[in-house]
Amino acid sequence: MPKKVDHRERREVIARALWRVVEQHGVSQLTMRVVAQEAGMSLGQLQHYFASRTAMLSFAMEFASEQTSVRVHQGLARFGDRPHPRDVLRVTLTEMLPLHADARATSRMSAAYVLEALHDRAVHEQARRGLAQGRSLVEQLLRRAIADGHVDSGRDPATEANLLLALTGFAPLIELDVIEPQDALAAIDAHLDRLFSST
Repeated sequence: MPKKVDHRERREVIARALWRVVEQHGVSQLTMRVVAQEAGMSLGQLQHYFASRTAMLSFAMEFASEQTSVRVHQGLARFGDRPHPRDVLRVTLTEMLPLHADARATSRMSAAYVLEALHDRAVHEQARRGLAQGRSLVEQLLRRAIADGHVDSGRDPATEANLLLALTGFAPLIELDVIEPQDALAAIDAHLDRLFSST
């Protein structure tokens, strides 16, 4: 009896192969042929799952986003059922920085995805929706933190969400050895301390 192929699993294998190509060789080497070779399959097999480079890249980014969410939830598990909003924000922000192998792959994937989005209307819209959704979640968390008295009621949640997400801009500074990871973490902690000590 022929072995049943898990199509989701095969797509994830391709996505991880794509991550490795981006991490090791950069976006310029990101072709379907190179990804197929990295995934240990033929170009025809890869094209069975993804009809184009754009479709493959979009799925790889969705998968990266899912993996980041999994890591955030795992990181928050140590804080119990109702983690403090400061802890939620810190874990979320640090998982968006290239501080370990998976986060580094995701960070580099994100950079490649943004570059693609600047020149492809369909990718642009998908990337915009994803970023807008993530930003909305941060703003909702801040609104709850203000309502629960963890953050000063005079703070504007929209502005504070923008400032928090700006901290993910440390990624290229870390990648290019401008600052050390601990410097980025110290800045995140200092910002969160100011935000949550103003009540």
